[in-house]
Amino acid sequence: MINHIKPFTVLSLLILLVCSCTRQELEPCDDYRQAMRNFVVRISSTAKAQHPGFIVIPQNGIELIATGFSAQDELAVDYLSAIDGHGQEDLFYGYTHDDQPTPRDETDHLLSYLRRSHSAGKTVLVTDYCNQPEYAADAAARCKAEDFVSFTAPSRELDVIPAMNPLGENARDISQLCDIQNFLYIINPERYNSRADFINAISATNYDLIIMDLFFNDGSSFTAEEIEHLKHKANGGQRLVICYLSIGEAEDYRYYWQSEWDHHRPVWLAKRNPHWDGNYKVRYWYSEWQDLICGPEDSYLSRILNAGFDGVYLDIIDAFDYFE
Repeated sequence: MINHIKPFTVLSLLILLVCSCTRQELEPCDDYRQAMRNFVVRISSTAKAQHPGFIVIPQNGIELIATGFSAQDELAVDYLSAIDGHGQEDLFYGYTHDDQPTPRDETDHLLSYLRRSHSAGKTVLVTDYCNQPEYAADAAARCKAEDFVSFTAPSRELDVIPAMNPLGENARDISQLCDIQNFLYIINPERYNSRADFINAISATNYDLIIMDLFFNDGSSFTAEEIEHLKHKANGGQRLVICYLSIGEAEDYRYYWQSEWDHHRPVWLAKRNPHWDGNYKVRYWYSEWQDLICGPEDSYLSRILNAGFDGVYLDIIDAFDYFE
């Protein structure tokens, strides 16, 4: 006797098959932290193969320096060898709100990792978000006590050059990250009406290191000639110019964004970030995303290298937190 499968059973099987395929497509990696380490190592090795001495600085995600879940665990040697420093936001101010002290337990947690990285020879760049002079002075003093380099950002949008002179202002030629006494973090040029205005404003400063975006407001990229011009302080000294690069989120205002992604997302493109308009979480371990960032053809990294930047400042390193 032939058994007939009931219609609802067939439908159930089809649903199971579809769900199985979806799970296979979206299968998470085994170790989100190691996947991010591997991504950073790939970026570093790609860049340094073309430009030895190219500087790689991951921002946040300091926990990646240890192979376990404690600052005292074994160091991730390959990862540390691939990077030149660390960027850390909100170490002393701004973790919950701008102009608010970061909770002590969070500061202590971050310091336990940052101190170990610094002991391993890495330069630590700290961005605290505070506009009150007394808070800015306190943040700078606490960074100095740790031998970290401080920048107190008066705006979370990173669109302002502080009115005060850089800490440790000097006329020396800066050729290595370890030589910097100060830095300017300004990745949003929207306050400036033209490229010339933006370039002139930065050129008038004496910061040892500039962190900026590859692109101006209109989406055009800064040229190698413009970046070379920015490598000169107002007092005549040479400085480093580093390019901001988000690798844990995709941004729909970047050149690589394809209009069809608004309705038909590639499998590596995850949810929209509700806190930053136009930003989307990415499954950063997928080769398709990594190739956009540092692949062999017209990658974001190749554009940065061609523009003559001295290094990259990698953001959303802590994307592993989201997926964990």
